[in-house]
Amino acid sequence: MRFFTITIVALSFFWTVSATAADVMEVVKKANHISYYKGKDGRAKVNMSIIDAQGRVRVREFIILRRDDDDTDGKQKFYVYFNKPADVKKMVFMVHKNLDRGDDRWLYLPALDLVKRIAASDERTSFVGSHFFYEDVSGRGVDEDRHEILEEDDTYYIVKSTPKDPNSVEFVFYKNWIHKGTFLPIKTEYYDDRGQVIRSYTALKVDMIGGHPTVTASRMENHETGGKTLMNYSAVKYDVGLPENIFTERYLRKSPRKYLR
Repeated sequence: MRFFTITIVALSFFWTVSATAADVMEVVKKANHISYYKGKDGRAKVNMSIIDAQGRVRVREFIILRRDDDDTDGKQKFYVYFNKPADVKKMVFMVHKNLDRGDDRWLYLPALDLVKRIAASDERTSFVGSHFFYEDVSGRGVDEDRHEILEEDDTYYIVKSTPKDPNSVEFVFYKNWIHKGTFLPIKTEYYDDRGQVIRSYTALKVDMIGGHPTVTASRMENHETGGKTLMNYSAVKYDVGLPENIFTERYLRKSPRKYLR
């Protein structure tokens, strides 16, 4: 089964896990680490195309800054600054990920000069009108679900994850195809109570950047509405040296230009 393009000659096996006795939490934690914790910090330019069922396209461009607070897969900060189109220019989305409670999220709306807190109940709603959710951008906690390996082949672990709090999400369970060579989740499918796929994510392209396997093109589809969103990443860098103070409410209104160029 092949979902994506790897544009490097070979990918190293960063961890060795027994194909017959892999601990599911080890697999899930490594997948989470590779997806969200590469380097001590990172920066990327993102081009987002939002396509509805009629094929109409809306485009958004933004910069993502990310900084880890420690060496564990825990506290982390995201800063997302929008450049295009004109109606979202200078809008900022900021996240402080927490281990012991729900994440803190803010949205700055420049047209209103308004800072809005995003409640935990809004984590699984559309991210700026796209088919990605707020939680897709900053990640879902590995302890929020019960995990089991359904099957594996030479290339993938197929992991089923069921939410511990079913009332907090719109799906009943989801499945991840986790690539054994990189531990990147290459495909994710979300299912309803009838066993139908309602939403799916696919990594379309993976590049090796700074020694880290990195998804540089992806797609999220809503199978109920027929729409989809494409994300393309460029100018990706790790270990930039981002200062902690730019991930504060002060910089929602006053953007850190030095790191957004």
